[in-house]
Amino acid sequence: MFAPLRRIGAILNKEFIQILRDRLTFAIMLVLPILQLVLFGFAINSDPRHLPTVLYLEDDSAIVRSLASGLQNSSYFDIRERVTSADAATKKLQSGEAAFVITVPAGFTRDVLRGNRPQLLIEADASDPSAASNAVGMIQMIVQSSLKRDLTGQWASLAQGPMPVEIVVHRKYNPEGISQYNIVPGLLGVILTMTMVMITSIAMTRETERGNMENLLAMPARPWEVMAGKISPYVVVGVVQTLIVLLAAHYVFHVPFIGSLWLLSLGVGLFIIANLAVGFTFSTVARTQMQAMQMTFFFFLPSIMLSGFMFPFRGMPEWAQAIGQVFPLTHFLRIVRGVMLKGADWAAMWPSIWPILIFIAGATTIAMIRYRSTLD
Repeated sequence: MFAPLRRIGAILNKEFIQILRDRLTFAIMLVLPILQLVLFGFAINSDPRHLPTVLYLEDDSAIVRSLASGLQNSSYFDIRERVTSADAATKKLQSGEAAFVITVPAGFTRDVLRGNRPQLLIEADASDPSAASNAVGMIQMIVQSSLKRDLTGQWASLAQGPMPVEIVVHRKYNPEGISQYNIVPGLLGVILTMTMVMITSIAMTRETERGNMENLLAMPARPWEVMAGKISPYVVVGVVQTLIVLLAAHYVFHVPFIGSLWLLSLGVGLFIIANLAVGFTFSTVARTQMQAMQMTFFFFLPSIMLSGFMFPFRGMPEWAQAIGQVFPLTHFLRIVRGVMLKGADWAAMWPSIWPILIFIAGATTIAMIRYRSTLD
């Protein structure tokens, strides 16, 4: 009667011992739910606030300063700086440093006081439609509330009638708010992250499982030579994947491509190398292919959550944005969207390129340190 229970108990005890021996898998099982809880509970926010805003003021008066103060106090806009030309404002949008550019034309205050309803130009980076939509919807209320505070005395009647300012919103780079323009270029980064890290880590771990590592270690090849030889074929795989995604983006989803193909190619090449370096690093830690896959998922989950692919990057708290800046996917998304949708040039994309270079250097250094020149 109790014999089946004893046998089940013995097998159960054996499984618990096996789980405790596999420390990496056990740690991932404990950390992954906590990571998901933190990301979904604290870091994800679909209503971005404190969006970086640039002012281009051709008129500077008490009314204009009050308007700027009202935008700042609304919590939707974070006024970072004031530029002196329209070209400088455009570059801020292209590079992603600014989500909005607010232009106050010359004679704005004079026309407001005369009741001529001058235009207030709001240029929004609409490459990610969900990131700017709520802030755009609040602009009219913010401007009207700010002007009411200033239009008093003999100008009080201006605040009682129609809106004393005509607000013109230009949704740049994706005026129709087509979600494919944002998602499809981002998918290129997601696909490369998942496949490049996984296939590299599994390929190296497979050498150990099959006993081929002894042959590699017996060769006079240095660690960096082994690394270069192992990851080079997967660079070709990454290039093929990139071509497939770009062709589908153009011919199937009709995503515009208005930037430099060579600049995008440079960004793709660096991004592929960064992910292959991560995969090689994982292979120096994982003992089995299953562990390599688990580590890949552990890297992939925060990458996709904190990069701005699924949720607006600026909607996350500052600590989550700081963590997201570590992952190469965050910077690659800015490159691919900046080049394809905005026509950004080298100067605009350099702030997103150099973090990937630093990541490559760091991941490669760790991989070389951990790579075993002799068997344990």
